[in-house]
Amino acid sequence: MANSNTYLTTPTKTPSSRRNQQSQSKMQSHSKDPINAESRSRFEAYNRLQAAAVAFGEKLPIPEIVAIGGQSDGKSSLLEALLGFRFNVREVEMGTRRPLILQMVHDLSALEPRCRFQDEDSEEYGSPIVSATAVADVIRSRTEALLKKTKTAVSPKPIVMRAEYAHCPNLTIIDTPGFVLKAKKGEPETTPDEILSMVKSLASPPHRILLFLQQSSVEWCSSLWLDAVREIDSSFRRTIVVVSKFDNRLKEFSDRGEVDRYLSASGYLGENTRPYFVALPKDRSTISNDEFRRQISQVDTEVIRHLREGVKGGFDEEKFRSCIGFGSLRDFLESELQKRYKEAAPATLALLEERCSEVTDDMLRMDMKIQATSNVAHLRKAAMLYTASISNHVGALIDGAANPAPEQWGKTTEEERGESGIGSWPGVSVDIKPPNAVLKLYGGAAFERVIHEFRCAAYSIECPPVSREKVANILLAHAGRGGGRGVTEASAEIARTAARSWLAPLLDTACDRLAFVLGSLFEIALERNLNQNSEYEKKTENMDGYVGFHAAVRNCYSRFVKNLAKQCKQLVRHHLDSVTSPYSMACYENNYHQGGAFGAYNKFNQASPNSFCFELSDTSRDEPMKDQENIPPEKNNGQETTPGKGGESHITVPETPSPDQPCEIVYGLVKKEIGNGPDGVGARKRMARMVGNRNVEPFRVQNGGLMFANADNGMKSSSAYSEICSSAAQHFARIREVLVERSVTSTLNSGFLTPCRDRLVVALGLDLFAVNDDKFMDMFVAPGAIVVLQNERQQLQKRQKILQSCLTEFKTVARSL
Repeated sequence: MANSNTYLTTPTKTPSSRRNQQSQSKMQSHSKDPINAESRSRFEAYNRLQAAAVAFGEKLPIPEIVAIGGQSDGKSSLLEALLGFRFNVREVEMGTRRPLILQMVHDLSALEPRCRFQDEDSEEYGSPIVSATAVADVIRSRTEALLKKTKTAVSPKPIVMRAEYAHCPNLTIIDTPGFVLKAKKGEPETTPDEILSMVKSLASPPHRILLFLQQSSVEWCSSLWLDAVREIDSSFRRTIVVVSKFDNRLKEFSDRGEVDRYLSASGYLGENTRPYFVALPKDRSTISNDEFRRQISQVDTEVIRHLREGVKGGFDEEKFRSCIGFGSLRDFLESELQKRYKEAAPATLALLEERCSEVTDDMLRMDMKIQATSNVAHLRKAAMLYTASISNHVGALIDGAANPAPEQWGKTTEEERGESGIGSWPGVSVDIKPPNAVLKLYGGAAFERVIHEFRCAAYSIECPPVSREKVANILLAHAGRGGGRGVTEASAEIARTAARSWLAPLLDTACDRLAFVLGSLFEIALERNLNQNSEYEKKTENMDGYVGFHAAVRNCYSRFVKNLAKQCKQLVRHHLDSVTSPYSMACYENNYHQGGAFGAYNKFNQASPNSFCFELSDTSRDEPMKDQENIPPEKNNGQETTPGKGGESHITVPETPSPDQPCEIVYGLVKKEIGNGPDGVGARKRMARMVGNRNVEPFRVQNGGLMFANADNGMKSSSAYSEICSSAAQHFARIREVLVERSVTSTLNSGFLTPCRDRLVVALGLDLFAVNDDKFMDMFVAPGAIVVLQNERQQLQKRQKILQSCLTEFKTVARSL
């Protein structure tokens, strides 16, 4: 029995002349094989197609192999073995930084490897690189430059290298960064998650074959990354499992049963999955490429010899021999890729024909665009049609269109607040959440939701408290004018002042929020127009590429919405000034007590009654007011008598009314007649009765003075201050209801929505097209625009040429299938 460690010895060198003769003989026989010639032509066709896909960003379902596995699991060594030469890929740690698309081309004329790198931002390849050290340097420098630029530890942007060599197969492999459990020192802690996410993205497309490597020292039951592979390919239908560093495991086998159980991997990979077991040379000293390939072949031979001679009973060669050794894996990868190429050829041919047709259409449109730069009339017509289409889409969105998907393009109430920069409503301390706040809405639906949110905010504001000094100043001024309406007028004036101060900011905020909703419709209208053009095969003129024109349309629309907001602010402020005018009857209307819109509104918002419901009826205070001033001592008859003899006459001493003086005056009568009147008599008639009723009993005018006396209507006594505050709150609520329900809502609808439906296309047309030709053409022929269009046409032409070449080649390949 041979020594079990013989496979670890350094292989002896084969004479160079004999080696070269064997190599040349093999290549000659390989080139004469018609099947291999067919495979090579098919591979070259796919290789050129892949180069075009990488260069022009084409998403083509080209069969590709993606190598994945943990760091230090041997992916880099396997790549070098497949290439047939070393270029110190492990030393640059390429696999831990960026993906590498390695295009191996079997070229019999390339007796030495020729490597070329695709430029980072171009479809062109650089000059050939022969030195292996130079290859490693390019990989290192490009990786470091990109990571420094992006300030990241890893990057999904691949390095593309094309290797032409007589001793490599026709194979394309995407080498990915190795999985790691912990970030290196100096790297972000999220590096392991970023690598895992990147690898899953690269391996997920169904046309890609997964080459999963795991070193033999790891048991299947404790594999760290097997579950990650299952997430990508749960059935292992497109996964090739490779057990690397197989030589480290050989010494643990003592009999045939152990070897066969390990090679079958039963219970972990499924019945139809057979892993490959590969060992590669460990010697990293500088050797020639021929010696490197000879060592690979010798390691394969020694592994098989050990399994046959170093293990009691050997192993099941009929079942497992084809899965052992690098040579077996290489042949399988090449044949499997060719098989996938052959299966995908018909679908690839059909897709190429479709792409070539699309590129041809793009070329025609580009030619028309270049010609249109000198045709002003054609540009005006196309621009007018485009602007009218956008305006119509804005109108449709306002009227309730639900395309594109609101789930993607709509916004919730919180998103509207955040993106508009308008947070909470001014003066409102509670969190306003209107119905449907969590739904993503746009257009007319979002507009109505903001209107409802404004109502919620308005009804959540109470009449603010007023200091006694202010009440005294207002009350005494009105009392000095004579008459019995001082308290009513004082409370009304307080309510009007509070309404102007607290409701005006709400109106401005409502206009700003509505302007944001309408401003957001522009992007949605663009998407809607794009979808419609796609649906109807772009029957309208294609205006893509005219950046200056698109910017001008966007600016005109933005100005239009801003002007609407400005005009609406002026209109609603005018309504606020009208309803808070001393000549307005809003404070004296009885609709408020009849329920009206506010009553229905509170029923609709019962979720937060404390924010929207006020108790506006008379309430008595059980506790006396503190710090009361100017309150005379209580008298039996409500009068103060001058001290003296009993026979002397009693003189009523007139007093100046105080904010805290008992006040059961005419206001009680006024309130009863105004707020609780069952009849439908108008406010003006009631006011006329009040003004005419100058000699109301509760007021007594003696010696030119005014005093507050007790009324006989059974009302409880309270201070003038509390009565005025209560009355002011009622007046404030009436003003708010009239403003919100009768004025503002209709004004905002007519001020925003009607112009967008009826005047938007005219407004945009005047701004964009009511100019001379020179100014109009500035939107289309900016400095350098012609050069940009010509460069785009050149790129399209180059893309068309390559795709047409690939199409012709695939037609030839398809005939041989």
